[in-house]
This record gives sequence, structure tokens and C-alpha cells, in this order.
Amino acid sequence: MITQDSIEALKARIDIVDVIGSYIELKKAGANYKAPCPFHGEKTASFVVSPAKQIYHCFGCGVGGDSIKFVIEHEKLTYPEALEKLASTYNFSLSYSDKKNSKPRSNLMEKINERYQYLFTKNPQAISYIKERGIYESSVEKFGIGYAPDSNATINFIKSELFSMSEAVEMGVIGYEGGRNFARFIERITFPIHSANGSIVGFGGRTISGHQAKYVNSPETPFFNKSRLLYAYHHAKQSIHKTKQIVITEGYLDVIMLHQAGFTNAVATLGTALTTEHLPLLRKGEPKVIMAYDGDKAGRAAALKASKLLSASGFNGGVVIFKEGLDPADMVKNGEVEELSTMFRTPQAFIEFVLDEILSLYNLLDPKAKEACMQEAIGYLKTLSPMLQDKYKTYLAQRLGINPSFVRLANQANTNQNKTVIDSSRHRDMWELSLIKTVLEHPEFTNQILDVLDPSLLQFHSLEFALALKGKFDEPRLMAISVDEKILSLENEEALKAELIAFLMKHYEREYKKINLQTDISFEQKAFHIRRYRGKISQLKKGELVTFKS
Repeated sequence: MITQDSIEALKARIDIVDVIGSYIELKKAGANYKAPCPFHGEKTASFVVSPAKQIYHCFGCGVGGDSIKFVIEHEKLTYPEALEKLASTYNFSLSYSDKKNSKPRSNLMEKINERYQYLFTKNPQAISYIKERGIYESSVEKFGIGYAPDSNATINFIKSELFSMSEAVEMGVIGYEGGRNFARFIERITFPIHSANGSIVGFGGRTISGHQAKYVNSPETPFFNKSRLLYAYHHAKQSIHKTKQIVITEGYLDVIMLHQAGFTNAVATLGTALTTEHLPLLRKGEPKVIMAYDGDKAGRAAALKASKLLSASGFNGGVVIFKEGLDPADMVKNGEVEELSTMFRTPQAFIEFVLDEILSLYNLLDPKAKEACMQEAIGYLKTLSPMLQDKYKTYLAQRLGINPSFVRLANQANTNQNKTVIDSSRHRDMWELSLIKTVLEHPEFTNQILDVLDPSLLQFHSLEFALALKGKFDEPRLMAISVDEKILSLENEEALKAELIAFLMKHYEREYKKINLQTDISFEQKAFHIRRYRGKISQLKKGELVTFKS
């Protein structure tokens, strides 16, 4: 693991204009630099780089971050990979901690895989199985398909190559129980599993000798987390970024056969359902996500869960369900490549699929069951944006055969609709934005502001103000404010005090007028509030700040 001190030292060494300027052409624009955004197609220059703040932000698509974030997104690298790339470019030596799970890896996994590949060529049963499934020799080589022998043979090989047995245990190739070591993959066809950058981090194994478990995967290790990885992503990523589409299947053989048939954007989950931990990897390149699942009960259930997750997280795409008993590998083997292509081009949208699956779980001839079905569907719709809720409540009503007015989506809330940019269609209050920029540039003023102002007092930008007060400076909304040269910050305490007094004066004068007109409170309550607001206004007129809670 790269030490935090080393990371901070690297950040101090690099300059964001140099880093981004080595990828795209930047043009000076005032104190900042501008360019067409490299992350979305545009003709105008809405991508801004701030050398003073060492950040970038696109006012078109909302991306933003520092030099490291840019390299991660542009090169499709992990955080450590980006650090190492920048360190190499700037001739900087990174420091690493000496924790057990952070030591540099040996080539143990690669050597084990080479051995498994060699043994595959010597095993007629393994070769026969792979040929039966329709897999070509070129695919065997591309995907590194191998064969794991008996336990002792694997252990003896590791010893003969002078690898540490403790490292083999740590990497999940060897297990340890009851005082003895044993190989985790025994008499199985093996499929090496890679990280996104191509390093082997684990294996999947398919029995060909009658073991109880048909498929097994490596156990969780510091390098292998099946809830974050996708099989063959390192092979597929270029195609994914080019086609703007990713096909997610359920198995290794499905992926291999799809690649063989030209669908090189196919990947698979590793014996687990799609999880929130997969989402960062799926967002890379912003592809359309196609879930290609079996039509059996387990496949449909997995597709339903994934569709709920992806639609609520704002992903575009849909679901392809195969006829029961068939899968993508079977279709490729049967020569049904055109049919597959059509299916991937015309998936059922996530939201429609989820609603249809929910409907299928109820007896809609029973009024009570129909009502329960509607409530479950409404619960799902509420995870979506208000616009999508409004669109699909009509779809739901039609499928239920009821009037759309019965589909009530009161208190519509979407916790996933955090916009990445300040919406240009809504009001931009420059005073509020100026206050927020002051907090961003002068965090030492925060306590002074909090004494007299609550985020709720801001009418238009209370969310951004609250984020700034919490120190969430890398939030895209705040980055947009930070690099916007039209928004000026207050440079000293005197200027801040004068602006706060002017703002609070207007606020309390409004509150005084409102309470005067109120008729639904008692005389004593009204008198109390009137005295309170008069006192605050009097203090402000004298040039004194008043505390919010007093």
C-alpha cells in the first residue's frame, strides 16, 4: 500500500495543468485554462482547469477532481495504478507501507496459471470437455484456460519453484486446515480471474471428475474481492469503451463463447449477484448495461435484483432473458449469433422489466393481491427520479388495468438524483454562491458563519452550503463553484461581517412581517416573536452580528 505521506508529497510535486495538458490541448482563459471536455462529446469548451486550486471541472457533464482523478478516468486505471503512473512520469519515488497485505506481489499466480495451462494440454478429458462446449483453441489461449491436478501436485510445484507457502495461502491458491496445507483447486478446469489492469488475482474452477460443487472460486483475499470484479473485464474494457455497451452474463463459458462470436464487450459476475461494489467499475466509460441472464427461476431473480440496483443508480440499459434451458454459450454453439445480436440490441428496459416481474408475482384477479402488487411497485418507483416516476406510473396503471390516479406517488423522493452540476435552469443566487465560495477558500471563517447562519436560511443553495460546511470539497457541485470565476469570495472578516449583517437584516425583516400577519398563533406567541425579531434587527442596525439560536 502506498503511504499517505508519499501520496501527499506526489500531489505537491505535480501540476494539474502539466498533467492534463499532456492529454488534451488547454487554452488560457483568465486565471484558468479551458478545453472541450475529453469525457463527453462537445464543441464548446466547458472543461475548466484551475491551477490555483489544482482541480478540474466540466460544466457540461459534471466530472471533476484533481490530477490523480483525471488520470484514473482518462486512462481507466485504479487509484494505485494512477499514482504509480504519475510517479513514473515525474521521476518520483513512492513509499510503501510494510503491512502484510501491502507487500509487493511475486509472480506466484502467473506461474501457477502457466502450470495449469501446461497440464491442460496433457489432459484428454479436459480438452474433450472444452471442445464439446464449442470453445476454440484460440480462446483457450486468450483466456488462459488450464487444468488443476491433485492437491499434492500443486503443492509440490509451488515448493519446487521456491515460492512461499504462506504467500500461496494468502493468495488463495492453497488452503490451510487441521495443521495441513491443501490445494483449493483439485481436478478442475481452471479460469484465471484478473483485476481490471490484467493481473491474475484468483481462479475459477469447473469440475470434470464429479466433485460435489460444479464451480468454485478463489476465496476472498486482499487482492480478490468477487463483489468488485467482473470476469474478463481486462479483455473487454477496450470494446466496452468503444461500443459504449457492456454485456453481463452469469458464467465463464458464456463470456468466452460470446467473445469468440465477436461480442468482445461481454463479462460475467463471479458466482455472486451484482452488487453496489460493482457499480464504480460499470460506470467507467458510461456504457449501456445489458444483463444477459438465464430464464430459470434463479436467473430471473438475479436479473430482477440487478435491474432494481441499476435503475435506482441511474444506469441506462436493459435485460435479456434466455429461454429456459438455453444460455449465451449454447446459442453461440448453435450458430444463433444473429439472434443474439438482435437480443442485445433490443433488451427490455430495466424499469419495465422490474415492474413486469413484480406483476408476475401476484394474482391480479384478486383485488387485495392487486392492491398489494401496486404498493410494491410504487415502493420501487419511489427509488427513481420524479420524471421517471411520473412516466412509469402510467405504464404501471395500464398493466394493472386501473386509473393512473390510483398510483399515488406522494412525497416523491429520489436519494440517487444528486446532480453533478449546478442546474443552469434554476435560480443562481450570487450572494449565496459567494458565501459558499468564501467557506471553500477560507475554512477558518466557518465557525463565525455558523454562529449566525444556518444552511436552512439559504433559499437557493442550502445543499451546497451544507456540503461546504461539512468539508466535502471534492463534491462536484462545490468544484463547479470553486472554479467559476464569476463567483467572487469575500476576502476578509470585515467584508464577511458586512455581508452577513445585510443578509440577516433582510431575513429578520421578512420574518417580522410574516409573524405580524399570522393569525393561527396565540397573542402571547406573536408578541414573543415580535420582540425577538425587533431585538435582532436593532442589534444588526448597530453593526452587531446576532447568533442564529438566540
